[in-house]
Amino acid sequence: MTELHPNPEVNLRNVLGTELASCCFDPITGYYRNGFCHTGMNDTGQHTVCAKMTSEFLSFSAERGNDLITPMPEYSFKGLQPGDYWCICAMRWVEALHDGVAPPLKLEACHESLLTLVDIDTLMKYAL
Repeated sequence: MTELHPNPEVNLRNVLGTELASCCFDPITGYYRNGFCHTGMNDTGQHTVCAKMTSEFLSFSAERGNDLITPMPEYSFKGLQPGDYWCICAMRWVEALHDGVAPPLKLEACHESLLTLVDIDTLMKYAL
């Protein structure tokens, strides 16, 4: 069995208080590239938000220096398109929220640590 996270002691719960669901396997997402929005000590960006990409958010992210659209074959990254699911940085989602371009969320796959930045009522408004 493949270990889903390098630290088996991490909390694997979502913002709803249940077991963390997968975000996406095609394209393979997550800081650890295991399909889950796990986080850990080395994940300084806190890639805990499972979001469905929109053209508005992809443009917003690119304008802020994180181009998720352009393929990077050297990292086995095909580039994202609207409709793809991806584990994004929590603070980037909060920025997008404040700018009115926050993408919708797969709450079952958003790590519970997101609740330290955004309340559950706000997250529910963006739930798929």
